[in-house]
Amino acid sequence: MVECRVMKGQDHTSSDTGEGSVERDFLAAYDDYSAELFRHCVVRVRDRDLAKDLVQETFAKTWDYLARGKTIDHARAFLYRTLHNAIVDTMRKKRESSLDVMQEDFGFDPPDESHEPTPEVREESKAALRLLGTLDELYRTAIVMRYVDGLSPREIAQILGVTENVISVRIHRGLKQLRSMGVGTI
Repeated sequence: MVECRVMKGQDHTSSDTGEGSVERDFLAAYDDYSAELFRHCVVRVRDRDLAKDLVQETFAKTWDYLARGKTIDHARAFLYRTLHNAIVDTMRKKRESSLDVMQEDFGFDPPDESHEPTPEVREESKAALRLLGTLDELYRTAIVMRYVDGLSPREIAQILGVTENVISVRIHRGLKQLRSMGVGTI
């Protein structure tokens, strides 16, 4: 059974190890992280429907993992890693589509539908996504996770399975590329 109790911002061990605990922990992880994962995914894939599908797939795979009696020590990192793998798999399948075609076909739709952004904000968002789209995938992923998702380099490293130093270098080089394109003071 799962011994991981998921709380917003931290994971800790639960004393209840029964089947109900697994379901409670899973539902708590969904409540705590689903919106955050969705925002991350929308920025990465630029398609709200695909992002919903990938986040749903992430939680389905996580449930299957837990149902097999395995434990998760760090729910947030586990979910981000599972989502990252799902995104990579999807992008490999769609490799024949160029980035320009994907941006034209899917556009960018802010995740918060409660208010409509101004045309200026919408254009700035599209311009930012276009610039991010010109970066190598490694740099883009690190920058999105750092500045859009608000993750620390340590958290990103844990999610992507690399060292913290590698992440810091990727962020630095990605920002350097953006600066060379004339993007303000980053």
